[in-house]
Amino acid sequence: MPDQQSPSPTPESAAPSAAQSAASLRVLRERAVTHLAPHLKVLTELGEIFTGAGHELALVGGPVRDAFLGRGSVDIDLTTSASPQQTEALLKPWASTTWDVGRDFGTIGAQKGQWKVEITTYRADAYDGVTRKPIVAFGDNLNDDLIRRDFTVNAMAMRLPSLEFIDPYDGLGALARKELVTPAPAEVSFGDDPLRMMRAARFVAQLGFTAAPSVVEAMTERAATINIVSPERVHDELVKLIVAPDPRAGLELLVDTGLAEQVLPELPALKLEIDEHHRHKDVYEHSLTVLDRAIALEGPRSVEALESPAVVDGPDLVLRLAALLHDIGKPATRRFESGGGVSFHHHEIVGAKLARKRMRELRFDKDTIRDVTKLIELHLRFHGYGGGEWTDSAVRRYVTDAGSQLARLHLLTRSDCTTRNRRKAATLAATYDDLERRIARLLEQEELGKVRPELDGNQIASVLGIPPGPVLGRAYKHLLAYRLDAGPVGEDAAREELLRWWAEQPESSRTS
Repeated sequence: MPDQQSPSPTPESAAPSAAQSAASLRVLRERAVTHLAPHLKVLTELGEIFTGAGHELALVGGPVRDAFLGRGSVDIDLTTSASPQQTEALLKPWASTTWDVGRDFGTIGAQKGQWKVEITTYRADAYDGVTRKPIVAFGDNLNDDLIRRDFTVNAMAMRLPSLEFIDPYDGLGALARKELVTPAPAEVSFGDDPLRMMRAARFVAQLGFTAAPSVVEAMTERAATINIVSPERVHDELVKLIVAPDPRAGLELLVDTGLAEQVLPELPALKLEIDEHHRHKDVYEHSLTVLDRAIALEGPRSVEALESPAVVDGPDLVLRLAALLHDIGKPATRRFESGGGVSFHHHEIVGAKLARKRMRELRFDKDTIRDVTKLIELHLRFHGYGGGEWTDSAVRRYVTDAGSQLARLHLLTRSDCTTRNRRKAATLAATYDDLERRIARLLEQEELGKVRPELDGNQIASVLGIPPGPVLGRAYKHLLAYRLDAGPVGEDAAREELLRWWAEQPESSRTS
């Protein structure tokens, strides 16, 4: 297709499709001008440098898309007809520093003042269909470079310094429709790089777009090919999806196309067949609802009679993962009872184990795995609170068991109460308000987050005459449990309790 030209950064000559109204194009145009304005000086400088040396240069991909969407973009991604060596030579007199982002792939980075840019030589790669690593080949024209991009909304460019808008594959039309379409046939595009299927789900969650039918069909047909992509790359896309404004939409696309079966099979497994008496909820829909509710609770919130309720700033990856995965132990623990009911005994323990295994396979870091699995293990604890029957010692245990995850546990527990019965929902909310108030009072009185036994390890060893080791560890744990049950009692009472406990220990356990 020929380039579409315009004398300004607005696509005046781009013929609008039937779905595009003049008003929507005008809004897109105004957004683009506003968001590109701060970058025009540096873009013009670079454009003049490259064209002055006989090369082409264009702003491409995400920054162009985001300009029309009115989204802030920290990246300046450029493409050029110059070779990497020529690019580096042209950048050195202009930049304060340059670096090799990936010379073999044609990308050179540079910085001048606050501006960071990455410039990549036109690409015309080929793929072997076995791995997602391309056989790198540099191209000689912009259109061929654009057709290899993942979606048409990322296949728009702006020549520099003329600001000529280039849109050979109707990316602007797709952007106006909020639709993901591939420049090349979808099956070819995803065959070249299966990670693009994960990116489709991420853009649905991140940008509020929908996937075109051809994209959905190709994702469904080629879902299994995602397995040639490294877990690290899948992890990166999944994280971006989870922390996006609408992760539910992206997750539903993953499930509907079968991609989730490959990367997060515990999620579609929640689509349990509802028993004939409808004695339990649709666990899949419930989990997505809990995720939505958890997101809604991120940030400032209010609890009656609490001046400063615990706040979890969003987007919070740990909270969202825990909300999504909190019930993944249910399929393995479902039992149909003799009276027609359904039970899921210990699904929180099984779910935590499953989450740990899956997150390790997806290369999540140890801290995130630890925090998410702790929340899954504890998400049912509140339901033993009843109408507020817990003793202060039980409340202390709740706080100390939650540890650094207490604020997130508050939100997860509230989000998990998805009953449609308004009276029941109000009662649950009021009950949890009461628990938070009790926790706040105890925290103020006792600093529960710092609770320790009233005898330290050295004192325990001295009282019992034992060396450091497992026995000392058991003694320490006993005194910690005693402290939680009894509250502050003083060192004398703690010493008496320690000696009482020690007297009850069989001789064999005192040395092992």
